[in-house]
Amino acid sequence: MGNIGSWAFIIGLIIAILVGLFAEVSGIIVTILVILGLIVGFLNISDKEVNKFLVAAIALVLSGLAGDFLSTVPAVGHLLERIVDNFVILVAPAAIVVSIKSIYNLAKD
Repeated sequence: MGNIGSWAFIIGLIIAILVGLFAEVSGIIVTILVILGLIVGFLNISDKEVNKFLVAAIALVLSGLAGDFLSTVPAVGHLLERIVDNFVILVAPAAIVVSIKSIYNLAKD
């Protein structure tokens, strides 16, 4: 099962980069990234990794919110902004799943 989660992350990262570089994000791409993110959240993050993952996810989401600043980078800024936006679409569902699992684990004790 661990391999599925790892592959889901790698495929999602590749899609986020390629779409950011060469295409506009569409509903189908968003759906694929969300599904891959859910798979990552359910299968890839162990209990020991929860805190590190959530901190990294928060940093990424905040970077995505500040992504407008990336567009000011000459020549490649708009591409960087799109890639970060796509990566946020991948990671946000994983962060939601991991957060809910973490809250559940805290509540059940």
